[in-house]
Amino acid sequence: YALVNAVAVLIIACPCAMGLATPAAIMTGTGRAAELGILFRKGEALQSLRDVTLIAFDKTGTLTRGRPELTDLETAPGFDPNEALRLAASVEAQSEHPIAGALVAAAKARGLALDACRDFVATPGMGVSALVSGRRVAVGAGRFMTSLSLDPCAFEATAARLSDEGKTPLYVAIEGRLAAILCVADPLEPTSAGAIAALHAAGAATAMITGDDARTARAIAAKLGIDEVIAGVLPEGKVAALKRLREGRKIAFVGDGVNDAPALAAADVGIAIGTGTDIAIEAADVVLMSGDVAKVPAALALSRATLANIKQNLFWAFAYNAILIPVAAGVLYPLNGTLLSPMLAAGAMAFSSVFVLTNALRLRRFEPPRGAVEIGPERGVAPESLPMEEETIVTTTFDVQEMSCGKCVAHVTKAVQSAEPEAQVKVDLTTGKVEVSPSPKDPEALAKVITDAGYPARVAA
Repeated sequence: YALVNAVAVLIIACPCAMGLATPAAIMTGTGRAAELGILFRKGEALQSLRDVTLIAFDKTGTLTRGRPELTDLETAPGFDPNEALRLAASVEAQSEHPIAGALVAAAKARGLALDACRDFVATPGMGVSALVSGRRVAVGAGRFMTSLSLDPCAFEATAARLSDEGKTPLYVAIEGRLAAILCVADPLEPTSAGAIAALHAAGAATAMITGDDARTARAIAAKLGIDEVIAGVLPEGKVAALKRLREGRKIAFVGDGVNDAPALAAADVGIAIGTGTDIAIEAADVVLMSGDVAKVPAALALSRATLANIKQNLFWAFAYNAILIPVAAGVLYPLNGTLLSPMLAAGAMAFSSVFVLTNALRLRRFEPPRGAVEIGPERGVAPESLPMEEETIVTTTFDVQEMSCGKCVAHVTKAVQSAEPEAQVKVDLTTGKVEVSPSPKDPEALAKVITDAGYPARVAA
């Protein structure tokens, strides 16, 4: 009997279930995340994200589409609006900032010819300046004008009104004189408000870090329901802004640009938009491959579900050993003569492992919270901030091969937008489907562009 009991104890004590508890849940959880378009680049990000209580967002390209448009232009007495716009666009043509593209596009739409410029200087977070046709032209925020010893108060009322509408005011100075104020508006992503609401429902606070002035930032935050706002932040000041927000809390940061990389690395969890820059993706712990911020509450919910699943697995594995080891050792023999057969012990051990694996596989049925609800005027978003024509946009789908990570998503998106600058691109990494809207004039030519970028592509049937 002693030998039989010893063998039974050895079989029962085998920690198979305990060894499977954590890796089975993590592999299933990260696999389900990949199916949902969420890439956890580091395993510990699952646990870190579970503990996050505050999620901070960059604004441009994250909560908004990153494609601002010129909405307003007002000049000081003695200046022609078209001339002010032409000079401003001539300078901004040398910049890579999204706002620069908006001014250049507006000038071209009015048929204005841009002049070459020289001595171009870009001051991050402030503005740009250059010589255009022998005239010194500066374009930038109010603080940039102040640094040039110019007083933007002449347009104070206009700037306040437009900022309250969620627009970003910029100023144009020509030959040392304040010439014009112009405003750009960046349409909000349709899923941004739904994502913020889903995060609040999950018990997470939200914040926005932006270089916009305080009025504009507060107006946008009010539309989206964001809790905290830090405005007027220079690119190098985002890490300091995160420290101000932290205050003992676990914090995640969501961004997409080059200047977001330090903040992504400094946050407890960095979440990069997959359609953003390579450096942001490299600095992040989690990548949203579709570029949709509605994936943020999904990632948070999945991390919590995975950690809860691990706890369930560990509890079962430990309880199995704690209960059956004494039985295998013969604790019941003095009471009723019961001894545990080694065969039954082997069956119980196998059952515990199967139970843990089955419990982990439940994560494959995980469904994200309902957060990707499109916003409209009834949700508090100004109609001018939303593209109203989207319902009739035709989409073309491509089958693209050899995409395997967030970098591939970014490269394919960049290739598509190099040929179709106004295109919206949605990439499903798991199926290899790439949706382009509006539909390109020549889909076959666009498929060749994607193929030339290193990803064999064809128009889907």
